[in-house]
Amino acid sequence: MKLIKYKLGDLIRQRRQKNDSNDLPICGVTRDGFIPPKQQDADTSLYNVFYLKDFVFNPARMELNAIVFNDRYEKAICSSLYEVFYVHRPEVILPEYLALLVKQDWFTRYCKFMGSGSAREYCRVANISELEIEVPPIEFQAEMARDNQIIRDRIELKRRINDNLLATAQAVYKAWFVEYKPFGGNCPISWRVGSVDEIAEFFDSMRKPLSSLERADMARIYPYYGAVSIVDYVDDYIFDGEYLLLSEDGIYVVDDSGHPLLQHIIGKFWANNHAHILKGKAGFTEDSLYLFLSNTNMSPIVTGAAQPKINQANLKSFPITIPDSEVLDRFNSVVHPLFDGKLNNEKEIRKLETIRELLLSRLVS
Repeated sequence: MKLIKYKLGDLIRQRRQKNDSNDLPICGVTRDGFIPPKQQDADTSLYNVFYLKDFVFNPARMELNAIVFNDRYEKAICSSLYEVFYVHRPEVILPEYLALLVKQDWFTRYCKFMGSGSAREYCRVANISELEIEVPPIEFQAEMARDNQIIRDRIELKRRINDNLLATAQAVYKAWFVEYKPFGGNCPISWRVGSVDEIAEFFDSMRKPLSSLERADMARIYPYYGAVSIVDYVDDYIFDGEYLLLSEDGIYVVDDSGHPLLQHIIGKFWANNHAHILKGKAGFTEDSLYLFLSNTNMSPIVTGAAQPKINQANLKSFPITIPDSEVLDRFNSVVHPLFDGKLNNEKEIRKLETIRELLLSRLVS
């Protein structure tokens, strides 16, 4: 395959258009994509305009690869602190192919190396324009972009299905344990108030944090979980089975309603010490335990201002409603198929993400 070397600056141009006060969505940028747009509530005349197939990035956060390819909005605006560029030679490099390149680790390393500034390092369009890349034939680019899009679409479909499955399970929980619809609208007298320790088994003692240096040379096989998400992948595992991870400390441990942040996991994985590791007991499955905990306001036991935390002792003693065993068994049988479908979809998502990583390993830098 013939490769031709170009400076990135020969292929892209910076867009410097300011907002003309049209009612356009305002977008922020993270490494995972655009922050959902918000309504205009201030003067946005200095905001930058971007169009479909433009690139938007935060030059102060390039260590996080906070650069997003816009394949969603026909026209939108972003803070004047962000920079916008576009491919001006699409006959040489497809925007969709460049979108894959800028998410590679080598591109992030280059941005960190080229950053300049005293108080904070910035990497701007002028900096990345100096980067030399080897560009493959347009047919290869199109194939890579097409295959990547097929995988992305499949993953998004599975995630939408999972959102619907979880919403259905939450609706069933609300009907049974908030509105008491199967029980004539009243809480049965056989139910009682117990504690989380009565319905959840804790496996926190098995957790083992690994530093980024320790993980650096490991094969990426098993997910390594933190407080709210997968942090990395490692070559070994501690847990094997179905578990709940409840955020113990970090930036967030509860949502805006005070409900704890939970991850429902099945399979082999490693976990650090920023999440409590739980399984259901006393008739509670991981499915029903998830629903009961995720609908409980735990803000009263969150401690620490700078670093919010839910410690194990407070979590174990937290009061929670416990239904009788017959009702719990019936409820488990209703919600289990919903969670079973959700977990199976998550397995497929992980497989698709692995395939996508293999695909992206074929990219030419």
